[in-house]
Parts: sequence; C-alpha cells; structure tokens
Amino acid sequence: MKRNIVFTFLFTLIVSFAWAQKKSPTILVIDGEKISKEEFLTVYNKNNINQDNSEEALKEYLDLFINYKLKVKEAERLGYDTIPKLQKELAGYRDQLAEPYLIDEEVNKELMEEAYERMQYDVRAAHILFRVGIADAAEDTLAAYNKAMEVREKALNGEDFGQLAQEYSEDPSARDRRRNGRVIPGNKGDLGYFSVFDMVYPFESAVYQMEEGDISMPVRTRFGYHLIHLKDKRRALGKAKVAHILLLLTRAENAEDSLAVKNEVDSLHQALKNGADWEAMVKKHSDDKSSAKQGGELPWFESNRMIPAFVDATFKLKKPGDISEPFKSKYGWHIVKLIDKEPIGSFEDNKEEIKKQITRNDRADKSKESLIQKLQKEYDAKIFEENAVAMKTVIDSTIFQNKWKADTAAGMNEKVYHIGDKTFTQSDFAAFLEDKQKRQQAQDIEMYLKLKLEEFVDAKTMAYEDSQLEKKYPEFRNLMQEYRDGILLFELTNDKVWNKAIEDTTGLKAFHKKHKDEYMWEERAVAKIVTVTNNDFIEKARKLVSEGKSKEELLEALNDSTSNNVIIREGKFEKDGNPYIEKVEWKKGLSETKNHNDKKFFVYIERFVEPEPKTLEEAKGPVTADYQNHLEKEWIKELRNRYDFKVKKRVFKSIELQ
Repeated sequence: MKRNIVFTFLFTLIVSFAWAQKKSPTILVIDGEKISKEEFLTVYNKNNINQDNSEEALKEYLDLFINYKLKVKEAERLGYDTIPKLQKELAGYRDQLAEPYLIDEEVNKELMEEAYERMQYDVRAAHILFRVGIADAAEDTLAAYNKAMEVREKALNGEDFGQLAQEYSEDPSARDRRRNGRVIPGNKGDLGYFSVFDMVYPFESAVYQMEEGDISMPVRTRFGYHLIHLKDKRRALGKAKVAHILLLLTRAENAEDSLAVKNEVDSLHQALKNGADWEAMVKKHSDDKSSAKQGGELPWFESNRMIPAFVDATFKLKKPGDISEPFKSKYGWHIVKLIDKEPIGSFEDNKEEIKKQITRNDRADKSKESLIQKLQKEYDAKIFEENAVAMKTVIDSTIFQNKWKADTAAGMNEKVYHIGDKTFTQSDFAAFLEDKQKRQQAQDIEMYLKLKLEEFVDAKTMAYEDSQLEKKYPEFRNLMQEYRDGILLFELTNDKVWNKAIEDTTGLKAFHKKHKDEYMWEERAVAKIVTVTNNDFIEKARKLVSEGKSKEELLEALNDSTSNNVIIREGKFEKDGNPYIEKVEWKKGLSETKNHNDKKFFVYIERFVEPEPKTLEEAKGPVTADYQNHLEKEWIKELRNRYDFKVKKRVFKSIELQ
C-alpha cells in the first residue's frame, strides 16, 4: 500500500518528456546536480491540477521537489541502488515496461484485426500430414514435398480424401488405433470444426484463405507438410449451451439392436414434440448419467469443443427451447435442446483476449520478425553465415546429446554477426550453441547451424534493441528513472519512517506523552446498549436493566442455550459515532425503545465521564501516523543540513505563468 503511495507521489513530481533542443537556464542545483527551469516548469504544469499559478504554490511545489531529490541522494549515498533485491525488482519492472517497445505495433494491430475477422467463421477441415523436421536435410524436405504433391494429384483426380488420409497421413489419429484394450476409430484426417488460435498459424492462414471444397498445395508448418481439404466454412456458432439425450451405440450388438435404438430415439423425439417433459425424459432414458442429473445440461462450448455432428445440430437451432431432430454420432444417437447462445461480440469486447492470445500463439513470430528486419536495417546489421557454417568442423553428434562444449571452438573468433556498435564472434555463437543444445534426434549439422544462427541473430538483435531503449526513447528513460527512484525512496522511507515508527516503542510512547492532550475523548456515557432479537422479552429486559442488573445477570436471565433473545454491549460511548447512542437522548437513565436495522433496542446510561486524554492503545493509529510525520520532518531537516542545494532566485522569479 505504501509503495503505491510513493509511486503516486513520484508520478506527481516527475514527468516523462523530451527536453527541448535549446538549453534552459538552471533553476536549482542539488549536490552538484543541475535542474533546468524547463524541467521544473514541465513537471509543475503537468501536476498543477488546481491550476494555482500563484508564487506561493510555486514555492510550495519547489520545496516538495527539493525534499524528493534529497531523499534519492541519501538512498544512493547509503547504497540502496546496489541492493540485489531492489535491483531484481527494478529489472522485473523494466521487462514489463520494455514489452511494448519490442514488438511491431503496426503488424500487431494487423494481426489483431485479422484474428477478429477470422473469429467470425467456423471452419471444418481434414488434412494429410507428411512429417519433416525444420532442420532435416534438403533432400528429405524435397522428398516429403514431392510425396505430398503426388497424393494431392490423387485427391484432385477424385480419390476419397479420407481414404488417402488413412493410407498416407503420418498423423496417427487418421487411422484406427488400439488403446487400453479398445479400438479408437480413426478420423480419416477430419479435424472437426475450429476457429482462430486453434491451429498453428501457417495452417490456420491456409485454411482461411481457401474456398469450401478446395484441396491446398502443401502447407509447411513445424510438423511438416500438410494437404488440407476445406470441408465447410460458415458463420461462427459463438458459444452455446445445450442439454441432450444420448442413447449409446453400445446398446446395439447387432443390426436388430441398432434398429431398436433408432426406433427408441425416434419415439422419444415424437413424445417431446407432443409436449412430454424434457427433464423427465432425460432422467428416464439418457445414457449420459452425469448430465442427466442436471436435465441433460452440458457446459458452454464453442465449435472446436464438440464433434462435428453435435455442432451441426446445435448450429441449426435458432432460439432457446428448440429441439433438434435425432442425429447419430460415433458415440450414439442424440437429441439436443438449445438453452442459450452467445454471439462473438464486438472487436472491443474481444480486444484484450485477442492481444493475450497473440502473445501465446506462433503468429507473434510475425510481429517479431517484422521488428527484427526493421532493426537490422536501422542499425546496419550484417550476418556472416559462412563463418557460422565453418564451425561444423568442431561440432559433432554430441550436440544432439546435450554434451557438446563451447571450448571445442576455442580460438575461433571470426565475425558471425554485427549490429550497431556490437560485434559477435564464433566464440559468442559457440556459447549460445552450448546453452541452447538439448537431447534430440541427430540432424544435418550444416542445416542445424544455419537454423541456430537465425535464433542467435534474432536474440542478439532483440537484446541490442533492449539495451538502446533508454537512449532512443526519452519517455522510457524517464519512466525507468521514476521506477528506480520510487523503489529506492520506498525502501529508504520504510526504514527511516514507517517501520521505525512501529518498532520504536520508546519513541512512540514519548511522543504520545508529549502530545497526549491532542488525543482527547469527548464527554462519554458509561452505558449498556441492549438489542432485543425476540420482542417478547422487551419489557422483561427493560425491567431487569432498570434494576441495575449486570451484563452477566441479564444474559443468564434472558438467554438460554438455544436462543439469544438479547444482545448486550456495554462500555464508554461518545455522543457521536455510534448509531445506537445517536438515536437516544443524551441523559442518564433508561431510554425509549427504538429501532435499528429492523431490530428493537434501548440504552441505559449509568453516568457520564468528563473529557480525558486517550491512552496510547486507544489512540494507536493516529498517534503512529503523527509520529511518522514527525520522524519525516526531522529526517528532512537532517537531509537539508547534509546536502548542499541552491535555488537560482533570479531564474525562479523570471517564471511567468498564465
């Protein structure tokens, strides 16, 4: 909480701005640091919320500014800027603040708009996968591509795409497979319905550029080459909530049983059309026992969460309460009842979620690649691929076993990458290779080096730009200065003021003793407040209280183990601040019965106590706060004596505010 207060204070003292081209006169010198008139005025004008341009307001603000600068100087003198914990905290803030500067905003905007446009459609596609790794040899890549083209020709000539998927696809889900003793039917390459962010970006982009019925050229992703058949494209379902009745196919062991299940589902559907109660039918007939308990209700879903037959049936239902025709899936026969639908919503509704998804999705690479290209042009970067590839003479298969050592490349210092004023050599690349290696299938080493060089160049480009942010962007530099000073100021103030006021019990007691007349009780009533929860006990309670019975005697006489007929609160009460006391006359004796929060109560005032000082415990909060203020004032006096500071009066007087 206090750290937030400090940052708020800092943001009212410092502003992010680019200084003017011509030099501004110095208005203030603090411990040798010169502060310009323009800097001071920019800060003052930005934070002069009340638009008070009087000389008094300027002087008051100048005092605050001086105090702030002195505290930061003290934190630096005491080495707070070298504390590892604070350095780590500042680094964390910097990572967050740097993020917007390390993306291509223009490309990101395009990606967000593209994603929202694609969200408007659900697509259903099938694919055939020809696996090939990114780092596989060129001949292996070409072989996979040629195979994909051969199969595509078969599909274009009329062969069934599903059958081709079963025969050629290296996606195991295309064919029947056995798991835990049972057969899982293959999908013949059918991926069902999906939408934006459900597939890797190159695959998704290919699908959304196709027309229904198209068979794509081979599409390259990190998994290999894909042939894609677009089976359906339609306006998005959005979100839907349905209930269903399911009759499982496992009921049927032969054709006769299958017909019986079909007849049963038709009979159920007719009964529902004739007005039969949905919930009763679900509980009696549905084989999905988990949903039957809730009337067949299923969780909200999008098209990518259900099998195509289920999505198709739901899509046709227009309004809540509509019931589908019976339909068959690989699980059994279903009847679906629409409960509700939610449309996609506006771009603004989805903006934050789209932005978040983009950072998690491989389409973020597009923004990064665009930025890297711009940065390489800006900083006149040069890549020396031949020197990176030359390192194949010192790299062997151990790099695919996570055992290769960078010192194997000792003495290799040719340039690999140059950007701005930084040059990276083969030794730097070797260190990168050692750090990034992992256990994996052996690859063509030259291709591996080329791919790793791309990673190396990308990483060094982004790191270089990160290192330049303070130079390139004054607003970022000033914002980082604010966070740095805020962290130092918080930690130092915590030690010097806030924690000290709490831990220095002797000082706190002395401060209270010296100022105790500033923490006074007003006249108070020694009283009992009796709230009656059972109106049958009002008169009995009033009688016993007027007889002077103690709280314990009253509770024993009026309550028992099963019920609290009265609630009694006793103590010393000021006239204002208590909702019960405020409603009765300020006089000794028994009050009238009143109402508060729909309950009856009365008050018995025994006597009055004259105004008196509060004890330290009674005034702990305000005394501690005042003691903190006292400590801060004393601390500022100390700082003003320790450090030299001088206001240039002539420059200060030259300030003219409209």
